[in-house]
Amino acid sequence: MIFDEAYTLAGGVAIPKLGLGTWRIDDDAVGQVVRAAIAIGFRHVDTAQAYGNERGVGEGLRATGVARDALFVTTKLAAESKSYLDAKARIDGSLRALGLDHVDLMLIHSPQPWAAFREGGDFDAGNLEAWRALEEAHHAGKIRAIGVSNFERADLDNILRHGTVRPAVNQVLAHVGNTPFDLIDYCREQDVLVEAYSPIAHGAALAKAELKAMAAGYGVDVAQLCIRYCLQLGLLPVPKSTDPDHLRSNAAVDFAIGADDMARLTSLSGDVDYGEASAFPVFGKPRQVPAANTNG
Repeated sequence: MIFDEAYTLAGGVAIPKLGLGTWRIDDDAVGQVVRAAIAIGFRHVDTAQAYGNERGVGEGLRATGVARDALFVTTKLAAESKSYLDAKARIDGSLRALGLDHVDLMLIHSPQPWAAFREGGDFDAGNLEAWRALEEAHHAGKIRAIGVSNFERADLDNILRHGTVRPAVNQVLAHVGNTPFDLIDYCREQDVLVEAYSPIAHGAALAKAELKAMAAGYGVDVAQLCIRYCLQLGLLPVPKSTDPDHLRSNAAVDFAIGADDMARLTSLSGDVDYGEASAFPVFGKPRQVPAANTNG
């Protein structure tokens, strides 16, 4: 079972190979989703300050009755937090909201504030300020591992060159048809685990005829195919669902995609219609991503 599998982050922290995403789940509703996911077997829950649901996530985790050390909790520092003092205060704010004395992983949510996402501007100094606050909290035992999200190579290099703790994770948009192979390869060289958010392309993959046909050949659905694709690339997928049946099927990925099919999946590219999510910066500003030379 995928729930029994974990990656080991730089620094030795074990992280479950499948996470539960909670973006756009209301604070009052997310607790029930977390409880259902934990009952099914999930042990890795991903939230963020920007999601506005850390309180509900924490309540849901406590209601499960599962021991804290059996759970892995990720949250993210607001993208706008680019000073040491602000980041320090927000880190403590997340712990209060979650009702926890520590989190397992905390990420800088974006190298730029959302209003300036991928629009240039020099935020290197601000990211180092935020990173210093994360390092301090890490050394204090408030955060077991620290990392980044939506960072490209230049952003990552800034932290690698000037930080005292290397990022353990880079969480990025990655799915069939939009997989940043060059960045993934670079992260792997730097011993940075890549997490894949929206591994089902925010639902857009479900309508792809080719993916439906391929999934049917394995006796699975498209979501399972997409999640398995990420796992076979060595990524950590963080799919989101509020439906217990979908949560169960998202975890039923104990099959292997054949080499020829992986080659086909890695070659797919093109514009993706993310629907209403296109209004959000990470979906509205796609990058060119060359195909990988891999069979998975």
